[in-house]
Amino acid sequence: MRALQRMRQAIHEQRYRISTHANVEMSDDNLVADDVEDIILTGQIARRFTRDPRGTRYEVLGDSADRRRACVVCRFVEEGILLIITAYVPEV
Repeated sequence: MRALQRMRQAIHEQRYRISTHANVEMSDDNLVADDVEDIILTGQIARRFTRDPRGTRYEVLGDSADRRRACVVCRFVEEGILLIITAYVPEV
């Protein structure tokens, strides 16, 4: 199964966790968990970071609930849980 499909399935099944760091960054950009879900469900993988010893990270660019373009950086961890590492609205 493709990475984006797995991410979307994890969102649909509520198998994801938002890190403390992500919560801080999300707060700075007025993003909430619903935005993270929408970004992954509407977005595409913009970049893959494959050299991290903890596993591949993915940057997903999509639309937040209020239709702002935003990014989520995430990775899969134990038992197929999707860990949201950070989420932010990119500076233009």
